[in-house]
Amino acid sequence: MRAVVGVVLGYLMMIAFVFLTFSLAYRVLGADRAFQPGAYDVTGLWIGVSFLLAIAAAILGGYVCESIARTDGPAKILALVVLLLGFAFAVPVLTTDSPSLPREGAVSNTEAMQNARQPAWVAVLNPLFGAVGVLIGAGMRSRSTS
Repeated sequence: MRAVVGVVLGYLMMIAFVFLTFSLAYRVLGADRAFQPGAYDVTGLWIGVSFLLAIAAAILGGYVCESIARTDGPAKILALVVLLLGFAFAVPVLTTDSPSLPREGAVSNTEAMQNARQPAWVAVLNPLFGAVGVLIGAGMRSRSTS
């Protein structure tokens, strides 16, 4: 039972962390630094910030999972879940060929989330970095209790 709770709470912690930190990052950067001029295509700055925040979220999720489960098996399952769901969420990015919608001025956080367009390579790397991050976080927890 601890294993299931660890995986679920680790994943929920990742979701909450991503939502809060990405919202804050968007508020700090603003639309003009998060997106290319006149479009919803993300900038290199946004890609860099998003990778850092996503890895931090994954490390946190792995740490929480390991803390609750007290064994490394559930963290491996969480890493697999992150990998599989990440690739599933990447499919629409990889299969769309429509151009980005035009963007005018400042846009709300919700509008930004709905219309943001990331490069295909970002969509593929995110799940890989996420899975590795989970294992790093779990390993950090294991070492701190040894």
